[in-house]
Amino acid sequence: MDRVYRPQRHVYDLTRKYYLLGRDRLIGDLALQPGSTLIEVGCGTGRNLIAIARRYPEARLYGLDASQAMLETARAKVREAGLEDRILLRHGLAEELSPSAFGVESFDHVLFSYSLSMVPDWQGALFAAIVALSRNGRWHVVDFADLKGLGFLARRALMAWLRLFHVSPRVEFLAALESFSAGMGELTLLKGRYAFIFRSAPKGFGKFTP
Repeated sequence: MDRVYRPQRHVYDLTRKYYLLGRDRLIGDLALQPGSTLIEVGCGTGRNLIAIARRYPEARLYGLDASQAMLETARAKVREAGLEDRILLRHGLAEELSPSAFGVESFDHVLFSYSLSMVPDWQGALFAAIVALSRNGRWHVVDFADLKGLGFLARRALMAWLRLFHVSPRVEFLAALESFSAGMGELTLLKGRYAFIFRSAPKGFGKFTP
C-alpha cells in the first residue's frame, strides 16, 4: 500500500474528486446524532473524516488505514484543520478492526468509502466491521458498482485504469446487496451503475452473509 500511495498522497484528493463519486452524498445522509461514534475503514488522507467532523460537530470520529504514508498525510490534514481532538487515527488492516484499539467498546457507524474494492479480504473486513458495531449501529458503503451501464468500451477502459491502482469492484457484493437489501438497508445506484451507496438498517445484515 505504501508503495502505491506514497508518491500519490500529495495529489490524491485533487485527482480522486473527479471519479470517486457519491462520497459527499453519503456523508450528507449519515445523519449522525450528537455523541455518535464513527470509524472510517480505509480513511486515506482523512478527507472524508474532516468533512464529517465539520458537518457533524458533536460526533466522535476514528480512522483506520493500512498505509502509513497515507496516515502521515491524514494526520497533517487533521492537524491543519484543527481537529486533532475529534479525529483519532490508527494504522491497521481492515479485517483486523478492533474497537479496543481506539479505546472504545464499539462504534455506532462504520464507513467504507471506496475501500472495500481495495481490500483483498473484503469479506473479512465487512465481518469485522459488523462485529464492531454497537447494538443499533449502521454500516455504510460507497464504492464502484459493476459499471454495466457505461457501455463496453468505457467499462473496459475504466476497469483497466482501476487495475493500475489494485482496485477490483466487488460485483458479487453488489449482487448480494441487490438481492437482500430490502429490509437490510437502503441501496442507491449512481448513473450508469458507476457506483453504489448503501446504508444499512440499524445493525442490519438480514440474510446477507459477507
